[in-house]
Amino acid sequence: MPLSFRELAGQAGAEAGFSGFSPDACLINCYRPGARMSLHQDRDEHDLGAPIVSVSLGLPAIFLFGGLKRSDKPQRFRLEHGDVVVWGGPARLAFHGVAPLADCEQGLMGRQRINLTFRRAR
Repeated sequence: MPLSFRELAGQAGAEAGFSGFSPDACLINCYRPGARMSLHQDRDEHDLGAPIVSVSLGLPAIFLFGGLKRSDKPQRFRLEHGDVVVWGGPARLAFHGVAPLADCEQGLMGRQRINLTFRRAR
């Protein structure tokens, strides 16, 4: 992973109260209009004490952030190009996802959304 990515995620984690966060993995998802990600938990990592840091690029998206049960009604947050979201602690295992992307265009990225998700996998 490029050092600049690691530093960005570490700084975002520190600003959210997770000092010392140093990711060792970056998941990259590309979404096109109509794509979505159903509610899920990020629970495969060995260190669930580390936060998740998510960076949005391109098309806006509606981020769904629920509770610890899939049946908990999620809150909806509009994420724009450049937005960063950090969650951890008691919310680390919250169900989350992305509503279907609207068909539009973003100046820099065109008709796509790239999401970088940083985590401590090992």
